Amino acid sequence: MQTLSTRLMITCFSLIVSLSLFGCSDGSDSGSGALPIANPTVSLPPDEGSINLLAQNFDLGSVGYEQAEYFLEGTATSFRNVNEFSSDGMWQAEPGEQADYRTRIVVYRPIDPADFNGTVLVEWLNVTAGFETPPSWGTGHLEMRRGGSVWVGVSAQLIGIEGADRGLLPLHLKAVDPVRYGSLSHPGDSFSYDIFSQVAQAIRNPVDIDPLDGLDANYLIAYGESQSAGRLVTYINALHPLYETFDGYMVHSRGDGSSSLAQDPLTPVPTPESARIRTDLDVPVMTFETETDVVGLGFVAARQPDTDLIRTWEVAGTAHGDYYTFVSGRDDAVGDPMFASVIEEPSILGFITCDKPMNNGPHHYIFNTAVRALNAWVAGGPPPPTSPLLLLNDDGSDYQYDENGNALGGIRTPYVDTPSAVLRGEANTGAGFCRLFGTTRLFSAEEMVSLYVDQAGYVEAVTAATNEAVDAGFLLQEDADAIITWAPQQWLSQVEPE
Repeated sequence: MQTLSTRLMITCFSLIVSLSLFGCSDGSDSGSGALPIANPTVSLPPDEGSINLLAQNFDLGSVGYEQAEYFLEGTATSFRNVNEFSSDGMWQAEPGEQADYRTRIVVYRPIDPADFNGTVLVEWLNVTAGFETPPSWGTGHLEMRRGGSVWVGVSAQLIGIEGADRGLLPLHLKAVDPVRYGSLSHPGDSFSYDIFSQVAQAIRNPVDIDPLDGLDANYLIAYGESQSAGRLVTYINALHPLYETFDGYMVHSRGDGSSSLAQDPLTPVPTPESARIRTDLDVPVMTFETETDVVGLGFVAARQPDTDLIRTWEVAGTAHGDYYTFVSGRDDAVGDPMFASVIEEPSILGFITCDKPMNNGPHHYIFNTAVRALNAWVAGGPPPPTSPLLLLNDDGSDYQYDENGNALGGIRTPYVDTPSAVLRGEANTGAGFCRLFGTTRLFSAEEMVSLYVDQAGYVEAVTAATNEAVDAGFLLQEDADAIITWAPQQWLSQVEPE
């Protein structure tokens, strides 16, 4: 039986004969991967309009960052399977058909080169709404900036450029600014994986225009949330063994499945209904899961034990989409304690209104910790701590809950251990994607008093639970300070409102 390395050498030899684009690599072009990655042509967008991406409301310059946009073009490759894709993730793929493309990336980088930590976070922009959003940036941008990382958002998929019939709003690139983005061209999502790889190549080995403007990248970490997380699972299992493109991966809020390797009009290459991360990886992979993901999106079927290079965090009191990621966090420039507040809000920027207030739990604070932990892990530091599993009922259809109504198990925070609300990842109802936004029910004044007696009791309880989360390695001290600072205001807002 041929070993994987033997198969790659044979594949590489055949590609030299048939395709001048590929050849055996000594690792100088794409890390230590067996196959090199094509280097796209990088250009500036037309001097018309402005960068389109719904990311934040504050001026990046006020927090020491600058933004830039680049167009990338070249020839992308699709892929086909070599073996049968099974649930263990041990997939083998090879290059297939080729097509030309032209897409864009958005770059947020420190203005002062001395502030750059050497790590580039490359996010596969999410297109579920029919236009592009950066949900991992939306959840973790405070720590990404606080730590000095460069963030790159990639328009990897067709819908982000051309839109979709069932899009929430016509905010895809060509609709928003046909002059600026009219020249973009995407051959279809079968080619998205190689487009994503070529973005990494343009960052690592710039030719003419440097997307990092002279900053030297030591590590590249791929990010993807929800639908994009599904594409990352396929990328990790099928493409990473060929190219070893990234130094680590953040799989953010996935279900149990993954995206097809290829789809119509090419020969479809589906993936299993449930898929785990392959266990023979040479780089760290961190999976970050909310309550919505584990039960509602079925991740429980893809649970797997931690290894030296695989970590999964499951966080109690959180939802797939939440108030911070899509509403309040857009204003969180410096980590003000007010962003530790728990409120009831059913509307997402006026785009979507749910029947119940959306989840307003600790998703962003624990994700900040995950961002920092993965950066350190990729750079050779220790792996993140092992997360407890969320506790399920006997048939796995729901969680076990405490006497206050919050889920048991998982990563613990003051939001669920000394709560001011019932915070769940259960399906909400209403317009659009409300089923993904969970729920919040604030405790009444009477409930607060019965639990904590008075403000001092509440603050003391929150402080103790917050410090426990810090000691366990799941909460950063600067975020813990914000939570503790806000605790008196949380009490007053619920027990002694003006």
